[in-house]
Parts: sequence; C-alpha cells; structure tokens
Amino acid sequence: MAAALALVAGILAGAVMPLWSALPQYKKKITDRCFHHSECYSGCCLMDLESGGAFCAPRARITMICLPQTKGATNIICPCRVGLTCISKDLMCASRCHMI
Repeated sequence: MAAALALVAGILAGAVMPLWSALPQYKKKITDRCFHHSECYSGCCLMDLESGGAFCAPRARITMICLPQTKGATNIICPCRVGLTCISKDLMCASRCHMI
C-alpha cells in the first residue's frame, strides 16, 4: 500500500513540477533593490546615485521626462508607461511622455 502511494505521489510530482516551472517568476515591486530592469514588475531598474545601487521605479507618466527605451541593466530615467510615447517636441528640451 505504501509503495502504491509513493508511486502515485511520484507520478503526480512529475506532472506538477513542469507546470510549476512555467509560472512567471516573482517580479520585484517599486523601491525593491534590483540589478536589471527585467527583475522589476514595472520594467524599470533605476540607478540610485546616492547609494551606488539601483531600485525598481515606476515608469514615466504623461508629460514626465523619459527615455525612448530601456538600455542595459539599469536606467537613469525610466521609459514611459504603456500607451504613452517618449518624444521630444523641441530639440532643446528633453523627451517627455505623450499620447499620440
């Protein structure tokens, strides 16, 4: 009886474990320490110039200064939220998030 239960448990574990690995990995929330933008739920790992590290930050909102895309592991400015586009309306001014 115990051997049969162990066999069933082994079969179930084999069927469940692949599904467990398919779940999305835990993403860090705003203010959590990070090393790469892919670790953050927001998709923006911002450099903290005071401490020398980096933390997860929210994406830029409408009219906020932005970067057109995420480059490298960390940013000095975050890209725009979904639905906004990072453009510069004046060559002398920084890019900002706008709805197009």
